[in-house]
Amino acid sequence: MNRATATAHSNIALAKYWGKADRELNLPAVPSLSMTLDAMSTTTTVVFDDAFESDVVVLNGHEALGSARQRVCAVLDRVRQLAGRRQYASVSSSNNFPTAAGLASSASGFAALALAARAAAGLPDDPHAASSMARQASASAARSVFGGYVALDLGAHSARKVVGALHFPLSLVVAVTREGAKETGSTDGMEHTRATSPYYASWVASAPPICDQVEQAIVSRDLERLGPLVEHSALLMHASMLGANPAITYFSPASIAAIEAVKKLRQAGTLAYFTMDAGPHVKVICTPADTTRVAATLRSTPGVLRTIECKLGPDATVTREGGVES
Repeated sequence: MNRATATAHSNIALAKYWGKADRELNLPAVPSLSMTLDAMSTTTTVVFDDAFESDVVVLNGHEALGSARQRVCAVLDRVRQLAGRRQYASVSSSNNFPTAAGLASSASGFAALALAARAAAGLPDDPHAASSMARQASASAARSVFGGYVALDLGAHSARKVVGALHFPLSLVVAVTREGAKETGSTDGMEHTRATSPYYASWVASAPPICDQVEQAIVSRDLERLGPLVEHSALLMHASMLGANPAITYFSPASIAAIEAVKKLRQAGTLAYFTMDAGPHVKVICTPADTTRVAATLRSTPGVLRTIECKLGPDATVTREGGVES
């Protein structure tokens, strides 16, 4: 088949990823563990055709140019090499949530691209191979191939599912604190942190045991154990960035206000815990029963523009012209 469409969901790391051990292979310097989110997804269609004279990449209705196009074409080149194809492709991709804003759009985007391109080129259905291919474009994308709770172990080329969504059905509420793309991209931020922060080595040493404990807490369904670990992982990661020269600061006044609101919720008896990625938005994990309360509190926080309520999401799906393949 020459045409396929894939849908993959964003993921938010509970045990954070920040830093690369091998830039050429795009292997992370630390292990990570995430939850896949049902409410934020990317849908991508790839078509290979002899009639195309070059690759055409359309992202959210606009033709991609420069580095954005180059990253997509690099994935297509790997697929062509594996499939023994020479045709150019058209790629049309859209998100149902903000792009390049610290909400892991590259994770769902490159997972969907890898799956759709492989299927359109006739490569066999192999989620782990697709995860490895997605990882080469964006390490977090390796995790978005799978649903539920997903780990990318240290040195691993593909992600693995830890447990499914039904094992520990938590919710995640996103407090959106700013519209538009972030000023410092993750890849640039990681390299700057590695090169200039005296705290980077401590972050790399601290992350693996925290990731192990996060997995244990998820497997044992223990939110009171999991929550402090999630907050600790996020703050350690941001501390390494703050130690860079010059510092990388993703926090905004609204980010701080949202974090304080979460602490007050917890003091009042609601099990809610925050995390932040390379962007100004605050994500809060809680029980499904507390989702409405947490979202209402965040929406009433000064500087919070809106909230996105998420449950655990499913595995990515691929549809060829002949039907659903995975």
